[in-house]
Amino acid sequence: MEHEGEIRMDRSDPYDVSAVTGSEGLRLRRWREEDLPSVLRAYEDPAMRRWLAVQVCGPEEAADWLETQRTGWAAGTRFAFAVTESGREDELLGNVVLKRSDPLNGPAEVGYWTTASARGRGVATRALAALTDWAFTTFGEQGLTRLELLHQVDNAASCRVAEKCGYPLARVIPALPPDYPLDGHVHAREAPAAATVSPSADRRGEAAGTGGGRASGR
Repeated sequence: MEHEGEIRMDRSDPYDVSAVTGSEGLRLRRWREEDLPSVLRAYEDPAMRRWLAVQVCGPEEAADWLETQRTGWAAGTRFAFAVTESGREDELLGNVVLKRSDPLNGPAEVGYWTTASARGRGVATRALAALTDWAFTTFGEQGLTRLELLHQVDNAASCRVAEKCGYPLARVIPALPPDYPLDGHVHAREAPAAATVSPSADRRGEAAGTGGGRASGR
């Protein structure tokens, strides 16, 4: 029986994995070129424009965004998944990403966003839980011991999503106007000593997403 946080990967090599299965039929799959119209629709959402540091406007920028996901995966520095449901993989629910700017040293960063129609269904919490378990399971032997999630201080919903997934507030980073006019929260989760399951998802407190770090985009 599948339970919250259980991971099923189609392949064992992280560079070749095609999908990760989360709870309640959630499925994280690699981004595809045919997802371009869904990316454009997602970024038309006012909440996405408010909370995300990187914006996508028009087909050319959407194509560039998809290319960033592809090249990041090939380089081993950015592992992004489209969030869907089993049997309905053409219906986009969101995005989750693991970023390892230095795969050999330091923590990695996680981030997410959800589409407007997916909010209020526990999608953000379940997707982040699945990504977290996959990251520690896949890269733990390579020395990954800590994951961080960053968001703007007034994004209370992202705070709740982080805490439900076992990411307590670790520190506050100061504002850096004009690009970052408000302080930021850094939530962190340490690698488990042994295999564990993620905290149970709660369908309250869904957020559009996280704006990420000072040099990061979703």
